[in-house]
Amino acid sequence: MLTPAELVWLIAAVAKGDQAAFERLYAATRAKLFGVVLRILRRQDLAEEVIQEAYVKIWNNAGQFNPALASPITWMVSIARNRAIDVVRKKSESSIEEEPAAMEVAADSPDPLARREMTEELKRLLECVGRLEPDRQKLVLLAYYNGWSREQLAAKFEAPVNTVKTWLRRSMMDIRECLGLSGSGS
Repeated sequence: MLTPAELVWLIAAVAKGDQAAFERLYAATRAKLFGVVLRILRRQDLAEEVIQEAYVKIWNNAGQFNPALASPITWMVSIARNRAIDVVRKKSESSIEEEPAAMEVAADSPDPLARREMTEELKRLLECVGRLEPDRQKLVLLAYYNGWSREQLAAKFEAPVNTVKTWLRRSMMDIRECLGLSGSGS
């Protein structure tokens, strides 16, 4: 994996239409983005399609990337993750609740390889999520890691959609406060 500074440089080059820089960016980040998307979609064919769409969006929007607002990998992961969540929400072939694997939340501790590659920022985030009540942890992980809609969460937690929205909002406020980002709006 390239350093954040190298990724910033590559994204700036991509913004100028540098295809070689785009190829390096793709090679350096594809595995990470694919892992995120596959975790959400649980289907390799859909994940590959979403990754292709995500990189087209990265190519088209590279000029809008601001390293002062997010790290390069965070920016790219959010593009891929958001596209994967869109696919989950539009998927009408079967409900997400009908897929047993989709009901599982991320393990309490990541596998050793993932733990070794974890950034300090991610460690802080996971520590803050860990401070939430167990039900709120599960809610946040299902919503933001697995891509569940508020309607799906409402059914799972047997609560009105507006209540789920409030729980998510309060949980995110608690996480932001824990991270020292209290001033950020939602």
